[in-house]
Amino acid sequence: MSSYGQFCPVAKAMELLDERWTMLVVRELILGSRHFNDLRRGVPRMSPTLLSKRLQTLARAGVIERTDVGGRTSYSLTEAGRELAGVVDALGAWGVRWIGELGDRDLDPHLLMWDIRRTVPVDEWPRTRTVVNFRLSGAPPKASSWWLFVVHGEADVCDFDPGFDPTATVATSLRTLTQIWRGDLSWQQALRERSVTIEAPTDVRRAVPAWIGQSHLAAVPRPA
Repeated sequence: MSSYGQFCPVAKAMELLDERWTMLVVRELILGSRHFNDLRRGVPRMSPTLLSKRLQTLARAGVIERTDVGGRTSYSLTEAGRELAGVVDALGAWGVRWIGELGDRDLDPHLLMWDIRRTVPVDEWPRTRTVVNFRLSGAPPKASSWWLFVVHGEADVCDFDPGFDPTATVATSLRTLTQIWRGDLSWQQALRERSVTIEAPTDVRRAVPAWIGQSHLAAVPRPA
């Protein structure tokens, strides 16, 4: 860790937290990821080696703790780590309000679908197995089709056909779905403009926006 050489508490905190990817790893832990592979799904462009290094650094600093049970390693936030939840929320809200421009490199179907999966409002879904197939134009060919499904009250997502008949098919662009998820665009507006189409029976078509929802940061007020 490099030092700013200042006694200021902000400087001391940033000596730990402003290393590349560190706060995003903390974000993933706050959002509930506990295992290495789950963390990787939340930071898909981070190398496994660097993720291991950041986890070690955070553990040494007392922000996270590592537990090994039955040969499987899990990570959890300490009291110090949990206290960063307010910092992460504040950074996210500030980013929504003041950094609105999305470049093509910012559009990541893997992160988007993983983020949708882990916060999907399962209680809004039917009690029977339900599958939503997403077809995303503008995404790399190997990441342009996704299946989000809820079975026995548990949500999962995959980029290969799980063999279940889709209950609904959502066709849109990667950019549009990202904008909806962030709250830059509403489901209603996207459907009205036909930048999103939903193939399903009428009752299902009307329900899909509530099944998917939006990021919790979508509610952050934008500046006029």
